[in-house]
Amino acid sequence: MTNSTLNRFFGGSPGPVILRLVGLSVVVGIVLSALNLHPRQILIYLRNFVQHIYYMGFDAIHWAVEYFLLGALIVIPIWIIIRLLKLGRNEP
Repeated sequence: MTNSTLNRFFGGSPGPVILRLVGLSVVVGIVLSALNLHPRQILIYLRNFVQHIYYMGFDAIHWAVEYFLLGALIVIPIWIIIRLLKLGRNEP
């Protein structure tokens, strides 16, 4: 990578940007520690959140399939009867 590419990627000179990120990370770490939040807890909360969203998605699919099957029990036989009746009339 050229120097201009690195500057564009980092949003400035890489050295000072990395130092600012390290300093900001320390400050955020102190605040999170004061709030009694630790990295493992945050990862567990994040994993539980993603898992909850995942299960909600499958619940929505289950809900949709259940209603589809319920409706299909009525719609499909009626459609078949209508098609058979139209077949008997010999309409083009």
